[in-house]
Amino acid sequence: MLHKKLPTIKEIARKLSISVSTVSRALNDHPSIGLRTKTRVKQVAVEIGYEPNQTAIFFKQGRTFTIGVILPFLIEDFFAGAISGIEDVANLHNYNVLIGQSNDNIEREKAIVTAFKNQRVDGIIASLSKHNRDLDHFKALEKVNIPVVFFDRVPASNEFNKVSFDMPQGTYEAISFLMAEGHRRIGIINGPKEMKSSKERTDTYMKVLQKKRLKIDLSLVAYCDLTKEGTAMAMDTLLALKQPPTAILAVNDYVALDAIKYAKTKQLKNNKDICFVSYANLPITSYLENPPMASIEQYPQKQGAKAAEILLDQIMSDEDLLPQNILIPGELVVHKR
Repeated sequence: MLHKKLPTIKEIARKLSISVSTVSRALNDHPSIGLRTKTRVKQVAVEIGYEPNQTAIFFKQGRTFTIGVILPFLIEDFFAGAISGIEDVANLHNYNVLIGQSNDNIEREKAIVTAFKNQRVDGIIASLSKHNRDLDHFKALEKVNIPVVFFDRVPASNEFNKVSFDMPQGTYEAISFLMAEGHRRIGIINGPKEMKSSKERTDTYMKVLQKKRLKIDLSLVAYCDLTKEGTAMAMDTLLALKQPPTAILAVNDYVALDAIKYAKTKQLKNNKDICFVSYANLPITSYLENPPMASIEQYPQKQGAKAAEILLDQIMSDEDLLPQNILIPGELVVHKR
């Protein structure tokens, strides 16, 4: 099958017996071209189905009006909400959004960065893959003048723009809530140790216990890889303790739901024999018969929108702006007592 070539300004020029440069100026409403010529050129352009070469226009302007977004999984409600916030802001500024999923794989993340760089995106918003310790592929973007803003899963370094949930504030509220419910043996199912949020969660946990003058027992902190299998292993570790926890703070709602399901196999009743509090407050929890006792709302749409605002400021500014570290406060949402 032969593909018909797209109409060009050369075809318009040939039909009207005028120069290509005259056609170009007429299409761009240049003041040196008379109204009659402009009208004739535009009529022929419509007749033959001519459309401007956006790549050439972008090249001339020095921008593609496109931003790239890298996230672990688009299927997760949290990241879908963040995308919604990013697109809301991007659309206001006539920017398009390209999306790449790392699937929590560092090599895939690097490949997406390379693809976006080759696509000449004007900037990138990224949420890091869970085991990421290497930021060289993001640092290299500075050489080609592509700014980066991280959200949710952000690096510890302050050399980057970052927007994330205020983990210490949210964790303090969650643990204080469980203590007010009478719990003193509170366990944590944390994310991978490489994640900045995991360290913040543990550090806040220790500070709260210290403030309440309770013994710090780090055997109550288990780490998992965010998978169902990893959650089961973490639950095994915590329930095998001589004094197992009566409540568990889970890294997110998905992990909490896997943990609740696992506890059921051990004949433990949710919110009676053992209680759970989690992060994210995903919509699905409101439809469950046995949700976590409470969840911390992390406002993904706000995070995405703020990340997009910072990125577009970076793109449009003629000056080097100082990196920002924005923390979005969370809110404890109680589901069941």
